[in-house]
Amino acid sequence: KMEIKVPKERRTSKNHITINGVRENNLKNINVTFPLDMLTVVTGVSGSGKSTLVKKLLYPIVLKETGGYGEKAGQHTSVEGKYKHIKHVEFVDQNPIGRSSRSNPVTYIKAYDDIRSLFAGQKLSKIRNYQAKHFSFNVDGGRCEKCKGEGEITVEMQFMADVHLECETCGGKRFKKEVLEVTFNNANIDDVLNMTIDDAIQFFETGEQTKIVTKLKPLQDVGLGYVTLGQSSSTLSGGEAQRIKLASFLIKGSTKEKALFIFDEPTTGLHFHDIQKLLKSFNALIQKGHSIVVIEHNIDLIKCADYIIDLGPGGGENGGQLLAEGTPEEVVKSKKSYTANYLKEKIN
Repeated sequence: KMEIKVPKERRTSKNHITINGVRENNLKNINVTFPLDMLTVVTGVSGSGKSTLVKKLLYPIVLKETGGYGEKAGQHTSVEGKYKHIKHVEFVDQNPIGRSSRSNPVTYIKAYDDIRSLFAGQKLSKIRNYQAKHFSFNVDGGRCEKCKGEGEITVEMQFMADVHLECETCGGKRFKKEVLEVTFNNANIDDVLNMTIDDAIQFFETGEQTKIVTKLKPLQDVGLGYVTLGQSSSTLSGGEAQRIKLASFLIKGSTKEKALFIFDEPTTGLHFHDIQKLLKSFNALIQKGHSIVVIEHNIDLIKCADYIIDLGPGGGENGGQLLAEGTPEEVVKSKKSYTANYLKEKIN
């Protein structure tokens, strides 16, 4: 019964970046225009050259134009267009958001600093002279000395996988007993870290902590309401990591400097109800004046694009040609494009 509706109108824009004579990998000397200030989706079968076009050309070219430095752009003849308002480019990939087992969603979006300050401001903390650092598991002070705030002890085995045992001293709670005695609205720091984003928003709203709620809200908006605040980053999937990065951009999104965001298959493994939330977040970024380019196979997301760039017709040697470009309604008319066939069912 639920469905993602086709947008009533497509955005238009005078700003664009055009790359001429693209000849990297299997791309067959094509000229491609990426419109800005809207949702542009690059489509095509696997191996048709989407990643090459976006990762090896668009990204390094815009990075260099905006004063950043990275790897050299792939083979192309020239770049033109109106894109001076783009001040930086963000490639939002599916790499983990933190290598350390102590990094988690709230530390990444900087909400943990506010939560620690809140606990440090409680009456008992003041009596005991606890500061914000006592509620961190990255520095000595309030964290459990035995497991160093990990909540578990790792026993290294020589010929087998390491064994992870719950720390006996803190019982996996990561903090000293005294620190856990400090509560806010009857919850200690461990209780808060075990709350899901949805529960935490409700909890802090009741406690009138608007600053924390504002930072947690974007995580809920990108469909991560089920993740717990203290969940270790290493246990998050690639798609979840990507959406946490998206949430962090939504938090700082209202800057004057406009950015180009590039996403590589952000819908991988998403329930389609969550794709709806993802689209909402994309629209929120575009409303703030940013531009988005997405590499995607998912037809539900493709039909919501303002502009499609379709490569193909096949993969490898048989790919690398520009089959169709324009609004989904224009792409549907293409005779050569595979994407067009699937789009027809969704748009009509």
